[in-house]
Amino acid sequence: MAVTLDIADLRARKERPASSLAAPAVPAEVVLAATKDDGLGCHSGKATMRAAAEAAGMSDTLEQLRKDYPQGPHDQPQSMCPAFGSLRVGLRMRRTATILSGSACCVYGLTFTSHFYGAKRSVGYVPFNSETLVTGKLFEDIREAVFDVAKPADYDAVVVINLCVPTASGVPLRLLPKQIDGVRIIGIDVPGFGVPTHAEAKDVLAGAMLKFARTEAEQGPVQAPRAGRAERPTVALLGEMFPADPVVIGALLEPLGLAAGPVVPTREWRELYAALDCTAVAAIHPFYTASIREFQTAGRPIVGSAPVGHDGTADWLDRIGEACAVPRATVDAAKNRFLPMIRGALAANPIKGRITLSGYEGSELLVGRLLVESGADLRYVGTACPRTPYSEADQAWLEARGVTVRYRASLEHDLAAMMDFRPDLAIGTTPVVQKAKAHGIPALYFTNLISARPLMGVAGAGSLAKVINAAIGNQHRFDTMRDFFAGVGEGQSAGIWEDVPKLRQNVAAAPRGKAAHDPIGEMA
Repeated sequence: MAVTLDIADLRARKERPASSLAAPAVPAEVVLAATKDDGLGCHSGKATMRAAAEAAGMSDTLEQLRKDYPQGPHDQPQSMCPAFGSLRVGLRMRRTATILSGSACCVYGLTFTSHFYGAKRSVGYVPFNSETLVTGKLFEDIREAVFDVAKPADYDAVVVINLCVPTASGVPLRLLPKQIDGVRIIGIDVPGFGVPTHAEAKDVLAGAMLKFARTEAEQGPVQAPRAGRAERPTVALLGEMFPADPVVIGALLEPLGLAAGPVVPTREWRELYAALDCTAVAAIHPFYTASIREFQTAGRPIVGSAPVGHDGTADWLDRIGEACAVPRATVDAAKNRFLPMIRGALAANPIKGRITLSGYEGSELLVGRLLVESGADLRYVGTACPRTPYSEADQAWLEARGVTVRYRASLEHDLAAMMDFRPDLAIGTTPVVQKAKAHGIPALYFTNLISARPLMGVAGAGSLAKVINAAIGNQHRFDTMRDFFAGVGEGQSAGIWEDVPKLRQNVAAAPRGKAAHDPIGEMA
């Protein structure tokens, strides 16, 4: 079932100031697919949702997502709902409102997770049902919500995020006005069947904002950063990182006559202009494809990897110097100043033990380099993020030292590596940590315990040794607990019992068939 809408007639239903209705030329018709009648929803599977989105006129959007965020040979890593990444970026920005359009269960899960991670503001939500989606009323409701929220006294920008069902049904956020009384309106589609991980969804919004800001800067003067323009040429930093890392990077750049620019995703709109005003871009997280495209359009060179460890810092300073036309002698002087300190910090904080490493933040290869230079016997690095030209130096360095590197790693890949290498410590996602501890292997959660530490320069050189060595040193505690609880909660003893459980030989497990399709989004 589908319905054709006359967009001109739809717009006429709401009287708005003419100045606020500026929008690009649009086709005369937009086809919105039904959800309830066709059985579409988060449970429908990626193929069904993708086909519905293409039939509803979203082919260009999906094609761009496929180019920017290519999926792996196994289709898609297991991760939280990708839209969380875009939601997180918006919620961390000053004077920015965020409105979600999607199934109620998805919105609940996303807002719960956002507040769990410290969001201190409300998340807007435009509910819908089959009727409002099919008749186009959902688009009207979104548009009305945007006009209600877009108050220049409160906000610089309003972000509207389509989740799976509105994207699959072709709800046209591109038809929203670009601004209302000076408040920018950013509409993006972040479907679980088009964006593989929440880390890449951060780039979806960051790239959209950079594009908007670049267009504004091309049209005339823009607002200066809160702290004013930097006196030195700057290097913009691409990718979320530990708060101390930009400070450390700034110290590394100072002898080169450079300064650290804003970190993208930024914390407020005006920082986008300062980021675009850089001399070069350091792609600390190399998978920010849409953001890199905007910087390249602005004529800014991109430098991959990061100043991690001795070798990483030396190579990074060389390439930053080349990108920013810093004299060779100046770069060499900076290296002579910093590299001995980094080598000394690594030697003073050695890591001994076999390790496997996996995660979905995008900094996994950088952490791997730091572990190897700290003396760890690193066997495997798995990342849910894709391979890009800006991570190839890290991949080549690790593989030259016998480390297996896998992009778009699935949970099964990470678990198989752990079981094959039997490490002294497994660093990974929650299910990897759970499986490791069930086998008596010490484990650390990558996101909270590893990536949330300084990694760059001298500060990063000794940051991991204490927590990792302490975890490896707890092996005897795992052995004791495993011996004590051996057999508990396994086989016939699983569950809750009032009496001593008994093995029942006559109970056969019911065969379980394979699901007709894989769930998407936060249901994965």
